Amino acid sequence: MRLDRPQMTKYFTFFLLIILTSRQLKAQDTLRLDTTQQLKEVIITYQADKLTPITFQNISSKDLKTKSTGQEPSFLLSETPSITNYSDAGNSQGYSYFRLRGIDQTRINMTLDGVPLNEPEDQGAYFSNYPDILNSVSKIQIQRGVGTSKNGVASYGGSIQLFSPHLYDSTKTILGFGYGTFNSLRAFGEYNSGIKKNKAIYARASEVFSDGYKYNSSNNSQSVFISGGLFYDKSTWKINLLVGHQQNQLAWIGVSDSLIETDRKTNANKNEKDQFTQCLAQLQNGWRPNNFSSIQSSVYYTFLNGNYDFNLNNFLGLPTTNELYNYAFKSTLIGFFSNYTFSKKHFNWTTGIHGNIYDRQHIGSEKTLGQLYKNTGYKKEVSVFTKADYTFKWLTFFADIQYRYSSFDYKGTVTFDKMQWHFINPKAGLSVEVKPNSIIYYSIGSTGREPTRNDMLGGNDDLLADSLGNAILSIKTPEYVLNHELGFRHKSKKLNFNLNLYYMDFKNEIVLDGKFGPNGLALTNKSEQSFRTGIELSVTYKVSKCFSLINNPSFNYSRIKEQKEVFTPILTPPLIISQEAVYTYKGFSVTVSLRYQDKSYIDFANTSTVKSYFLLNGRVSYDIKGFQFCVFANNITNSKYFNNGYVDFDGSKKYFVQAPSNFYASIKYSF
Repeated sequence: MRLDRPQMTKYFTFFLLIILTSRQLKAQDTLRLDTTQQLKEVIITYQADKLTPITFQNISSKDLKTKSTGQEPSFLLSETPSITNYSDAGNSQGYSYFRLRGIDQTRINMTLDGVPLNEPEDQGAYFSNYPDILNSVSKIQIQRGVGTSKNGVASYGGSIQLFSPHLYDSTKTILGFGYGTFNSLRAFGEYNSGIKKNKAIYARASEVFSDGYKYNSSNNSQSVFISGGLFYDKSTWKINLLVGHQQNQLAWIGVSDSLIETDRKTNANKNEKDQFTQCLAQLQNGWRPNNFSSIQSSVYYTFLNGNYDFNLNNFLGLPTTNELYNYAFKSTLIGFFSNYTFSKKHFNWTTGIHGNIYDRQHIGSEKTLGQLYKNTGYKKEVSVFTKADYTFKWLTFFADIQYRYSSFDYKGTVTFDKMQWHFINPKAGLSVEVKPNSIIYYSIGSTGREPTRNDMLGGNDDLLADSLGNAILSIKTPEYVLNHELGFRHKSKKLNFNLNLYYMDFKNEIVLDGKFGPNGLALTNKSEQSFRTGIELSVTYKVSKCFSLINNPSFNYSRIKEQKEVFTPILTPPLIISQEAVYTYKGFSVTVSLRYQDKSYIDFANTSTVKSYFLLNGRVSYDIKGFQFCVFANNITNSKYFNNGYVDFDGSKKYFVQAPSNFYASIKYSF
């Protein structure tokens, strides 16, 4: 698939509109810089800071801008400790997934300015529906472990918090274009007005396209992010609007090793496509009635509409016919949250409430037979939390407790009794400032998580009934984790050092078993007893004015006990090493990165694995007079590897091949 003339015309029209708009806005008077610095945006209160006794890591706006090429966020997240990732198509665009400490992303809480990004039913977050989202993110905070209380699904294995653009940045327009291997392309325009007469606006539009590494695995997607704000002495208002549209040729079925040996670009999916449109709208308000108190409130709305094809015969290994199924979804999520914060001297206290209502319509059809079924899932959630920290000399005490209620109901042809869950999620910890900028911390926290719709329905999109007409449900009870974190962090001009040990003790953990259900969704099992423990390190060392080293290794030791059998959970490599060397001089920068990922099992029997591998990547950039030129080289040594797989129902091993050597070049112009 190649770009045609109408698509290219669309790019030029889009760029022209961006330029004309930015020049018109630039003609307005702007406030003085010192005035702008006094105005604050709405502050989201779920972040951790250096004295919070939990394990976290920030990714700055500078790093995001430097490394972003329109790729899926999982590729940037994987540069931090304990995160693995893979993509369906083999390259960095389209559907990709990540795991944190071996825990899949349906158990990772993900938010944008406090708004839940996880779909409440399946608890997954699909960044592919918001292509090039990192282009509009000012910061990411990764909390590993249960962390602090969040809105939305449980922070079971951790959380990923995204933050919208800083509206108080200086006036700037950026135009960007990039092209690389597999006909990969990204074009975008971005504008930030800065604050003018207490008002500000940000806008970004992107087009992302790729043929994909595998055959028939292309991605064609667009997105728009608009953010505006009003800034007053005691209050601020901000609105975020994010809209994304994507069309993919599907490649989510693993490929057998025999076919991989014949042709590594083999796509096991046949004649399958999808199309999804998703939008998110949020209105935020921050009010500071006095010097000690502040209230942050928000309402939000999310809408999703789309569908995907499913070739059942091909999935079962049978000859492909004209039979083609389609699964269509339409969902809405409406919610709010409000937090009150009191800060005075050495004491900080925050309490808040969050609630949302959600519905998702499911329609299954077949190309010849037409509609086969229609059902709707309904989910509601309410949570309240209170947290506080008190600093006495060199000691900081931290406590956080959340109550969360969640319910799920289902309307279809089978009678369903509404399910409800209640969770009390406490956390507590202590940090000790042994000397300025050197902190030792310990925390303990517990959280519970309800099963997803897919867990309950056993991988079926339409609920099945037994011979008596009763609903057949696979998993109904929640899972729990007790998380211990012990760490040390130090920050100086030359060194940023973070070391932590963790132990996660699970009860009734719901784990992926490496198999797929009748509609292609991953299946899960309950485990009697399991734990995950390990060591994580993140170090940035400035060797000299021009040379820096960055190291993010992690070691994991995890076990599951099931019916007196003890085994290692799937897709949980014991050792991951991510190393970067960065050289900068004036406007010139060279980065070399190395990743080693140890082997991991893909079945509960621990007999089949994805092998260990090394990846060597490089990046060269040069800035001059508003222009930035970049060249990215990935998998320089042409390593033939795959980092995900499963054992199929017939015992065959299926893998997800990742791309060989590939390149990408980009140019940005800022004015």
